[in-house]
Amino acid sequence: MTTLLSLLLALATVLPAHAAPGAHGPNGEHLDGPAATTDVGTVPRIETFSELFELVGHLSGGELSVLIDRYDTNEPVLGGTLEVEYGKLKARATFHADVGDYAIDDAQLLQALSKPGKHALLFTFTAGGDSDLLEGTLDVPAIAAHEHGHDQRWWWLAALPIVGIPAAMVLRARRPAKREARA
Repeated sequence: MTTLLSLLLALATVLPAHAAPGAHGPNGEHLDGPAATTDVGTVPRIETFSELFELVGHLSGGELSVLIDRYDTNEPVLGGTLEVEYGKLKARATFHADVGDYAIDDAQLLQALSKPGKHALLFTFTAGGDSDLLEGTLDVPAIAAHEHGHDQRWWWLAALPIVGIPAAMVLRARRPAKREARA
């Protein structure tokens, strides 16, 4: 029996470790696929600039949220008018004074932009006497739509055979042999 346990231990140290399909690490990351470096890049994002303005936006929370600064000073441009075009779709943004962003919440536009891929957008921005067109690409990665629906309460069931079989073998080896009753 000791030989069998020694053999199992030797195999465990020699064989490479592999994660089972759907296995998760301590931070919820998938262990069966390529390692992810960070979560940055999973939120669809757009950045563009012109001689006058710099635009940064992200698609999340049911809206396309856009911040606009003066290109030369990085000073936020508040209270302007922003429109966005995507193909034949066009929507006007609502300015949120409390946050300082321009929010586009047109359902038809958001549905089109939520699909994975690269989406060419044209922004028309007017503030005071300044007006500009800004072109950019919203990159929507496929991973942005990935959701975890795994039930992690039953992970221990997978460990039962790994622990149970060797334990049963050890217990069986240590059990004293039955003595036959003589009549």
